[in-house]
Amino acid sequence: MAFRNNVLSPILLVLILISSGAKMCESARVFTIINDCKETIWPAVTPGENFDGGGFTLKPKQSVVFTAPVSWSGRIWGRTGCNFDKNGNGSCQTGDCGNSFKCAASGKTPASLAEFTLASPDFYDVSLVDGFNLPVVVTPINGKGNCSIAGCDSDLNPSCPSELSVKSNGKVVGCRSACDVFNTDEYCCRGLYGNPRVCQPTYYSKKFKEACPAAYSYAYDDPTSVFTCTGTDYVVAFCSSRKQPVCTYHNKKLVCNTNGSKGLKSLSGRWWGLMFASMLMVNLWTIS
Repeated sequence: MAFRNNVLSPILLVLILISSGAKMCESARVFTIINDCKETIWPAVTPGENFDGGGFTLKPKQSVVFTAPVSWSGRIWGRTGCNFDKNGNGSCQTGDCGNSFKCAASGKTPASLAEFTLASPDFYDVSLVDGFNLPVVVTPINGKGNCSIAGCDSDLNPSCPSELSVKSNGKVVGCRSACDVFNTDEYCCRGLYGNPRVCQPTYYSKKFKEACPAAYSYAYDDPTSVFTCTGTDYVVAFCSSRKQPVCTYHNKKLVCNTNGSKGLKSLSGRWWGLMFASMLMVNLWTIS
């Protein structure tokens, strides 16, 4: 459930957690979703029961925090160019999910996807199999195992081949996959191409992979694109860099990814909690 600003301010909430020594349930994962883009985005999540119903608004430099049970398996993506009325009806330029503010179904392609299966260990990836609309990075924190940073922090829209481009008012706002555009067995890895031995990278998927080596570029791109981690929290950041440090406050400790890789620094004590609260105030957004 998202923390709402008409109930508690972010800093007050963190201070209460620090002073009370409250702990997150070990069976839950903490998700911090951040908008580092220059424009407002409308993140979507399916299934969205644990994520404010599956849709919310993030202005630039704002963020929101949710928890999800270990049994959760789903995807997170960003919608752009949206316009909704007071009843939550409307549409988006990219990532639209049935003209609804709260998403109950997958988004319209193209959309960059952050995908998760929470178990022991968790499996996670960023996929461009359905195309690209926004850079997105997934950083696991406080976990054990491989725990690599997944994602695509390059903007593929300016270099998107014209035959894959999605434009709005003359500007490229998305880059479709070759499967979506041409709908052939070769590009979609189906039929005679429905196995990893036959379905190999194509000209278009290679372009995606060159720009985003830590993201899925086509259906059988598993070896370099799917990652595992046990007992971790996640930061999902749009328009961010894979090298950008991120932090989470977990079990009375501030745990940070300090060098943009798997290196972690653990800092305990209430003063570090206060520091984290002040850091969160830079960009933490709570849905009203």
